[in-house]
Amino acid sequence: MAMYVCFTLLVAGLCVLPALLRTLCPYLLQDCAYILNAVRLGLRLERYKRRARFYSILDCFLDAVRKHPLKPFIHFMGETYSYSDVDRESNKVAHALQKVAGLKEGDTVALFIGNEPCFIWMWLGLAKLGCASALLNFNIRSKSLLHCFSCCGANVLILSEELCGAVQEILPALKEKSISVYVLSDACSTDGIKGISQAITQAPDQALCPSLRANVKSHSTSLYIYTSGTTGLPKAAMVTHERVWAASFIQAVSGVTSEDVFYLNLPLYHSAGFLIGFAGCIERGNTLVLRRKFSASQFWDDCRKYNVTVMQYIGETMRYLCNTPKRDNDRDHKVKIAIGNGVRVDVWNEFLKRFGNIYIRELYAATEGNIGFINYTTKVGVVGRVNFLHKKLFPHTLIKFDIEKEEPVRNADGFCVPAAPGEPGLLVGKITIKSPFVGYAGNKQQTEKKRLRDVFVKGDLYFNSGDLLRIDHENFVYFQDRVGDTFRWKGENVATTEVSDILTMVDCIEEANVYGVMVKGHEGRIGMAAVVLKEGKEFDGIDTCRVVANYLPVYARPRFIRIQSSLELTGTFKMKKVKLVEEGFDPALICDPLYFLDLVEKKYVALTQEIYNSVIAGDIKL
Repeated sequence: MAMYVCFTLLVAGLCVLPALLRTLCPYLLQDCAYILNAVRLGLRLERYKRRARFYSILDCFLDAVRKHPLKPFIHFMGETYSYSDVDRESNKVAHALQKVAGLKEGDTVALFIGNEPCFIWMWLGLAKLGCASALLNFNIRSKSLLHCFSCCGANVLILSEELCGAVQEILPALKEKSISVYVLSDACSTDGIKGISQAITQAPDQALCPSLRANVKSHSTSLYIYTSGTTGLPKAAMVTHERVWAASFIQAVSGVTSEDVFYLNLPLYHSAGFLIGFAGCIERGNTLVLRRKFSASQFWDDCRKYNVTVMQYIGETMRYLCNTPKRDNDRDHKVKIAIGNGVRVDVWNEFLKRFGNIYIRELYAATEGNIGFINYTTKVGVVGRVNFLHKKLFPHTLIKFDIEKEEPVRNADGFCVPAAPGEPGLLVGKITIKSPFVGYAGNKQQTEKKRLRDVFVKGDLYFNSGDLLRIDHENFVYFQDRVGDTFRWKGENVATTEVSDILTMVDCIEEANVYGVMVKGHEGRIGMAAVVLKEGKEFDGIDTCRVVANYLPVYARPRFIRIQSSLELTGTFKMKKVKLVEEGFDPALICDPLYFLDLVEKKYVALTQEIYNSVIAGDIKL
């Protein structure tokens, strides 16, 4: 009888256990699945590194060519290129560049090319020669372009024909340095720029000998990818072959398989498009739909045309999709996974409600950083989740940060202070062999600025992410703001992203870029916002005041608003602030309409020169 009772209790306990685990540990299964996947991928990378000859992402591509040569690799503007097509084209590129430019293992070549298939086989061809590639932002010009080219140490520049005008501006400086410049056309009338298309067309498409890249190691530089330049000139992050592998695994941990079709409309010169998108497709062996640039109006039509199952987003792209006119076929697509970063919570919810049950794999990472997170759960608004394995392999923590001084808070012993659970803090990742920080090419000063020393003990070394994050009691990670974006007013910290989200709740405001400006005679920086109005709408000073008063504390309410026709963005849809901060709020210098939050009138009023003078003189209390 006793055994029967024990058996009954055991069975009952086993039946109740799943429900109990779901209640007490609702994310246990997702945690376990993620950890097992991460371990499997990590062991794979270790095997590649331990081989007699390092197995690179290029080798993975060559294996895919042998495995499924006829499988579509790239769809682009109605054309389809198989894995073998791309392989042959990249062979021709490698042979031509070897003969014409004399390229060899260890050389660095700058690519100034837009989103098109030749970008891909150009990079593959260079990789077959053992060359590193610097991926130049095709939107930059003049001083920035010359800076980006120079800091990576490249001796060859290859560009698209439509970008010749941009290169002509810096051609005298390139000639002085004896830089070889090649354009993807048959010929070029500009002295100093040589056409190379004919040489590529006539080159053989036979495979190249692996010995040409025999000295490529896991720690060798594969790429130079530039920071987006929201503050100052871009910095060239050195991306090793090991780092290319690690970033390519993001598709795998997001649940993408070889059967998926991946839609890529982000620039290939950026880490999101190149590493997660393109390199990730090589790692998975799937098909890539490539677009020159993002188009909200054509996005879903493309997805339906090519049976896209995985999309990529960054910055504001999801909001642009939500702002398109609603259609009856909004859910008529096969997209099941979206990978990216920078989506607001309200847009996230709206996107799911409108376009269906898509797994949003929101992530946090930096091109040069040594720590990242990804949201492998269905929880809305988080960029990831901390687990013991992740913490063990990539030691990291959040530390208290002084917004006003823009430096970490240190105790009496000179060490940093960990942020409390739920408190925003500066993310720092310990620099180790497993989680290195390589730094920026040709910029020791900026590299050193990212290294934080004596954090918890004398002599330790951490990577300073420059980002404020928050970890809640369930170990979910939330992005708060960038250090440079967060400002301090009236002794309080103001997160620009939070204020921007509130401003876009105003009926007349389409988008907002929030920043802090200096006011003579005042400590800190006061809030200001550049906004774009919805089509056909006029600025409503009363409603805007009502919304910010209802949702924001007094110190966080923007006192100045600047109306613009469009907001200046980086190539990855990050809002530029530096110029806006410098211009301030003087109506004598700014042509855009300006408004001032009148606390007495309880509305935003036109900022006249008289009001401006009163603010500067201290006659109006801020």
